[in-house]
Amino acid sequence: MTTVLARLCPTLAQAALGAAVLLVAACNQQQPAQEQAAATSADGSNRPGPDLTKINDQNVVEILTKYGQEHPQTEVLIKTDMGPVKVRLFKDTPLHRANFLLLANKGYLDQTVFYRIEKGFVVQGGNSDKRTISLGKYHLPPEIKPEYFHRRGAVGMARYDDEKNPGRLSSSHDFYFTVGKPMKAFQAQGVAGRKLTPEQVKAYTTEGGVPALDGQYTVFGEVVEGMDVVEKINQVPVDAYNWPLKDVGMKVEILK
Repeated sequence: MTTVLARLCPTLAQAALGAAVLLVAACNQQQPAQEQAAATSADGSNRPGPDLTKINDQNVVEILTKYGQEHPQTEVLIKTDMGPVKVRLFKDTPLHRANFLLLANKGYLDQTVFYRIEKGFVVQGGNSDKRTISLGKYHLPPEIKPEYFHRRGAVGMARYDDEKNPGRLSSSHDFYFTVGKPMKAFQAQGVAGRKLTPEQVKAYTTEGGVPALDGQYTVFGEVVEGMDVVEKINQVPVDAYNWPLKDVGMKVEILK
């Protein structure tokens, strides 16, 4: 299915070792007016927590800091049409963790799909052209940490490119699973464009991943169970915009 949303999600590329390395581009678009006027019974307003439509770049840190303190959970189960994926959220990326929990608790993520599939690269979700729950226009300050890199199974937050977003602010809702295949140490080093640690070299040569994304996007979690499900989603047929021909939906349950 080719949709308006798919056409609005740009794909960026940069050259590395003679091959194109695709960068994750957020699709942080406002909803059409008719969607924003949807019935309140389905807009998440009857669930506890801050009003999603009232969050903006000026109050996002205050709101998410408080929400994160009130909700210390770090494990979520993402139930997809192809099986469950258990994710651990990192405590020391507190704004991204709190934001993901908030979107889950409000039911926002349950209305979204995995809408961008880059085979052997990433599985990106958190948006849909059929949502009734609206978000305010906000971004997350980056929480990029060197110890959290794009090994296979890393969960990161998408964003727009540097020209539009020099502060590397994360999207409010577009997240991705890192796939990537194992590579030779010299390949990982060349793609990374920086000195890799022994731990990173071992991960990229044995597990796989996408070292070119390190330091560019916030990694705020990791898959602890169900990476085989992520791989299955990564292989579904897609259209010219990398949108799956058959939508892959999700339901998110907070575990502990």
